[in-house]
Amino acid sequence: QVQLVESGGGLVQAGGSLRLSCAASGRTINMYAMGWFRQASGKEREFVAAISWHGRSTSYADAVKGRFTISRDNAKNTVYLQMNSLKPEDTAVYYCAQRDSWATAGDKNLYPYWGQGTQVTVSS
Repeated sequence: QVQLVESGGGLVQAGGSLRLSCAASGRTINMYAMGWFRQASGKEREFVAAISWHGRSTSYADAVKGRFTISRDNAKNTVYLQMNSLKPEDTAVYYCAQRDSWATAGDKNLYPYWGQGTQVTVSS
């Protein structure tokens, strides 16, 4: 059974940085695309970033392009989200998700496996 555990969230001032990690167990992530999504209070879960199985293809939501970077270490079965120049509107619970495919996708319905989420709060 696939398990995804996010960590690295917290409280940070606007302009600051955080690095989220997603540790996978139960199944290697080597052959599967991974994604990060976020859900702010009262809003729907939205796509943030995704990375292909080999890491050579990435995609980002327009709201985070140039500020966030997704990466992966298949040897450690871990995916990362480096978040720089954080803004108050980045405040949300951030979720890691895994596909059953090697290709990236921005549709949350294409990700069958999800972590429990980690809270990111950006103060102004």
